[in-house]
Amino acid sequence: MAWKGLHLSRPARLNTADGQIVVSQDDGEARLPLEDVAYVILDAPHATLTSTLLSALMENGVVVVTTDARHTPNGLLLPFHSHHRQAGVALVQTALGEPLKKRCWQRIVVAKIDNQAAHLDARNRVGVEAVRAMGGLVGSGDPDNVEARAAREYWSRLFDGFVRSDESDLRNKMLNYGYAVVRAAVARALVAFGCLPALGLHHESAANAFNLADDIVEPFRPFVDALVFDRAAGREKSSELTIEDRRAMAGILMRDCRVASETVNLLVATEKAAESLVQAMEGKSAALLKLPEMEAEKSP
Repeated sequence: MAWKGLHLSRPARLNTADGQIVVSQDDGEARLPLEDVAYVILDAPHATLTSTLLSALMENGVVVVTTDARHTPNGLLLPFHSHHRQAGVALVQTALGEPLKKRCWQRIVVAKIDNQAAHLDARNRVGVEAVRAMGGLVGSGDPDNVEARAAREYWSRLFDGFVRSDESDLRNKMLNYGYAVVRAAVARALVAFGCLPALGLHHESAANAFNLADDIVEPFRPFVDALVFDRAAGREKSSELTIEDRRAMAGILMRDCRVASETVNLLVATEKAAESLVQAMEGKSAALLKLPEMEAEKSP
């Protein structure tokens, strides 16, 4: 089972040999078994990959994330037809009725709000109970947009003077990087279990190839927030996203969470979420969805 991520921040030449990814750099060579790797982030301006390696990555279900000149993730490459029941799962997904979609979205939003409240609680912030109570107000399909109301309360309590749309804020740069990494992992897991990532439960933009990933990623976001809270402390006025910051955000998938009664990392949690989504669709029950739960330790 894949359990590693590869983050490239320096020029490198990548190939494959003997079932391994071969990374050649000026100071030497490193090899990683393909079967161990879940994602590759190309965060270097001069990284070259052979077509043989790209094909091998797709065959092994490895997602590839690219970044722009500002080191912001801007694209991803995913395998297709990677599940033995691809057509069967797709038929179930395309036949989903609106009531089940709405109940699944309700469960996703509640899980996100619960994790936001848990994060505030871990940081000894005020407003925990107010945010937590909003989870009980979420109806099927969230017709009252409680998700947005909870988000406003959450961000105002988590960071002082924070504006989520401020692209110059270091915290936003870190958040966007981490969210993109988790989104890519969610998309990888959905494809691995035969889902069509373009067909969402709630998100339904005709221009978005990853509507379903944007649905399932929501409860994962507070875990990214937690990492950013730690890394950005005391650096709020800085606008520089360092290599160390990018490496830290690339490693977000190795952080622990709870899924049902089990402690797993977020990478495994994406797979459990995708697998349980298929079970929920086939069983016509949103209660079958297994989403990550935050159990962050309290800040001193």
